[in-house]
Amino acid sequence: MKNGGIWPDSKGVHINAHGGSLLEHEGVWYWYGENKGPGWEGRLAQVGVQAYRSRDLRNWENCGAALAVSDDPASPICRGQRIERPKVIFCRKTGKFVMYFHSANDDHSRADMGVAVSDTPEGPFQLLYVERPDRDVWPLDVSHQDKDPGIISRTPLWQDKHDAEWRFHLGKYGAVGQNFHTGQDARDQTLFVDDDEKAYHIYASEGNSTMHIALLTDDYLHHSGVYTRAFKGRWQEAPIVFKHNGVYCMMNSGCYGWLPCPAHGARAEKMFGPWFEFENPCRGRDPETGSGPGTTFNCQGACAFAVNGKQYVMLDRWNMKDFIDSRYVWLPVEFHADGTFSIEWTSECRPVEEGAGEEIGH
Repeated sequence: MKNGGIWPDSKGVHINAHGGSLLEHEGVWYWYGENKGPGWEGRLAQVGVQAYRSRDLRNWENCGAALAVSDDPASPICRGQRIERPKVIFCRKTGKFVMYFHSANDDHSRADMGVAVSDTPEGPFQLLYVERPDRDVWPLDVSHQDKDPGIISRTPLWQDKHDAEWRFHLGKYGAVGQNFHTGQDARDQTLFVDDDEKAYHIYASEGNSTMHIALLTDDYLHHSGVYTRAFKGRWQEAPIVFKHNGVYCMMNSGCYGWLPCPAHGARAEKMFGPWFEFENPCRGRDPETGSGPGTTFNCQGACAFAVNGKQYVMLDRWNMKDFIDSRYVWLPVEFHADGTFSIEWTSECRPVEEGAGEEIGH
């Protein structure tokens, strides 16, 4: 796969699955992502979550909409809303495929999580609910400041007129307390299944100022009520989470919408932290665009996946003028003795040849 190039599916159409995730199940890989339309309005959902399948991570067949938009104007996933960052995991306990996504309206003022489930990896996924998580539940690391009524009352609201100092204000005040009775806002997000089959929902919250990490129930369908916060007041989104030699790794972007910006690297010995940030993990430069670490190669993170022990990240190169023409970048991850990782630019990515052989899982 040529990074940043057109990637046609089995019918010659550029793959349309952005902000998504990869899942390997019984020797077949599934790629889920946002189906984007043309122009600036292409950011809004007109189809839903698209699914593709492959045995070699190179040749992809379009399986159609895994989660389709609704024509009911009262539905949170009605046509013209936003269905973003879809991630799918398999629950061995129930045999179900579970999808989480960021559910928003056209102006992004609504910040809910959506959950859907399917008996098969291709779907169709049935929407279970859309809501703000952890209503009336305090995080493990709640502080006196978080609960202080005076601080909560002075905390800026997302819909307030924002001045230049707004980001600093929100990080200092009590957004988690402000959202205690309504549920926490949930924006860019990902899922992670650990070695013990426990699953976690990682998402930008508190007006995008802080990352939340929530343990899911055993069936993966709900938050368990146990969650914590990371990178408080650091304003990070688009989380990617993976694990290497017992160390949890996370790569996030800054909160600049679809505009490219530097990546943030972090590591932890436990999923609930503490998390330690380190320098931008990106290395090298794309000779065709001149982009490098300062813009994450003109990309934003989507997900991580591993092929026969080799770790990769999938990135989106957004085209805000014509979202349907957004491209993909897949890059290998290198790990270092101090627990950090780096991501080196390469013009082509060959995870099959580098890892699994001609057919994944065989």
